[in-house]
Amino acid sequence: MRQYKLHFAALFLSILMLSLVGCASTPGQSGTGEFIDDSVITTKVKAAIFNEPTLSAYEINVETYKGIVQLSGFVSSRADINKAIQVTRTVKGVKSVKADMQIK
Repeated sequence: MRQYKLHFAALFLSILMLSLVGCASTPGQSGTGEFIDDSVITTKVKAAIFNEPTLSAYEINVETYKGIVQLSGFVSSRADINKAIQVTRTVKGVKSVKADMQIK
């Protein structure tokens, strides 16, 4: 009977350990919190661009991944591209900015 209890305890601990390892995050995966942070950054960048009178928020697309913001779309001049980058960099949480905007 005692040996049965030891086998059961060992099996239980093995299953518990495997379950915990399966729940661990990996460096290549992002968690829910990181996704929410990126969504907040995207919203703040869009608001900052919208509040900048020289920029058209409807023509600049904003995407964020792990704090890196990518701006794409169309603007009127190189000065608008520089202004969009400058405004984006002022938003808290932005690690870097990638600009893929085109002059129309």
